[in-house]
Amino acid sequence: MKVFGSSGTRGVAITDLTPEFVLRVAKAAGTVWATDRAAVATDTRETGQLFADATAAGLASVGLDVDRLGPTPTPAVSHYCETAGIPGIVLTASHNPPEYNGVKLIGSDGVELSVGSLERIEEHVLTEEFNDATWQTVGKTTTVETATSEYVSALLETLDRERIAAAGLTVALDPAHGAGTFASPEFYRRLGCRVITVNAQPDGHFPGRLPEPVEKNVGDLAALVAASDADIGIAHDGDADRSVFVDETGRCINGDASLAALAETELSAGETTVAAVNVSQRLVDVCERVGADLELTPIGATHIITRIKELWAEGRSVPIAGEGNGGIFFPNHRLVRDGPYIGAKFLELLAEAPASQIVEPYQHYHNKRINLTYDSEAELQSMLTAATEFAETASDAEVSTTDGHRLDYGDAWVLVRPSGTEPKVRISSEATTASRAADLADELQAVLEAAR
Repeated sequence: MKVFGSSGTRGVAITDLTPEFVLRVAKAAGTVWATDRAAVATDTRETGQLFADATAAGLASVGLDVDRLGPTPTPAVSHYCETAGIPGIVLTASHNPPEYNGVKLIGSDGVELSVGSLERIEEHVLTEEFNDATWQTVGKTTTVETATSEYVSALLETLDRERIAAAGLTVALDPAHGAGTFASPEFYRRLGCRVITVNAQPDGHFPGRLPEPVEKNVGDLAALVAASDADIGIAHDGDADRSVFVDETGRCINGDASLAALAETELSAGETTVAAVNVSQRLVDVCERVGADLELTPIGATHIITRIKELWAEGRSVPIAGEGNGGIFFPNHRLVRDGPYIGAKFLELLAEAPASQIVEPYQHYHNKRINLTYDSEAELQSMLTAATEFAETASDAEVSTTDGHRLDYGDAWVLVRPSGTEPKVRISSEATTASRAADLADELQAVLEAAR
């Protein structure tokens, strides 16, 4: 059994992810961590309080005092952990639908745990070897209500506030009823922007839209941008560690295009960026233009964080990294995905030109994504076997197996891999024409559905 996927562990609450399991994860983390105190926080999901209670109980039962932060954006939890010098556990399923919840582990440096650290905790989850406290030494609980406000104040000091304020920007904001509702509206107003919102009331049912910030889910934000003459639309996921943008015309900006635009600003010759195996040619092009190196990892924040730390140990500079889903790292700021900060970095670009103009150089690729669900391990294995056989017979493609199978055709690529957070097999493709991207994805879909 593998406990942790590409970003913590997630599942349908109660059905797949149970309070008993979450308690075991908390006990395992508390056993491994060399600390006597840890933080616990949630996003806005209906099951957040339930799982936070189980987490706090697990930590206290192995002797750790617990700081209860309540509903808090993940980057604010990271800031709190770094400032206090303690690890933390966030109960969040990020972009997953409302019935899901999950467990994300953060170290005392404010950074999500690396693969090696997760493996040590996973071992204790599976063996149930815990350092149980006695009744005299169980941990105590403290309620903390200032984590988000302190995070916002600290974040403001890291940005060119005068440049952003002087631009007189109107920001349309969609925090998806998630944890970003507690931070982003105030943050962008204090940056000197006029802020208008949609889906900005915390609600774990996510009534306005699903928490994944993809084009099909941000129609209300696009309409708000167009109706209000806003300069930019910013959409978060459920725990606000991602930002996706809508330009001033109401058009959703491809996440790979915004990553490429930001990367071209941040990268210099001889530096390195890190991305997942589903990297867009847009970022490849940027690296070639500026003379930077590109390192690829399996998909997921944990793998990217681990590789950045390895590169740092080699003395290499990594000013930007991330994925085209809006999850971008600015490691010189902090090694976390920080939705409000990502949005603010894009606002700095808007001081020079409209959003549509900024991303225009990166718009000349087309993508298609398909998600295939499965109901059993047998169905999954049948589809993965079919994917392997398909890749082995693709003589006109260069095949990478870093994470699933990526087939590069020179002018286009297609990737098939099992999701690390949901019971789905994901197919992604990219080409210089929409028809070519669709053909590549559709061909693989037909092969996998026939196998299933």
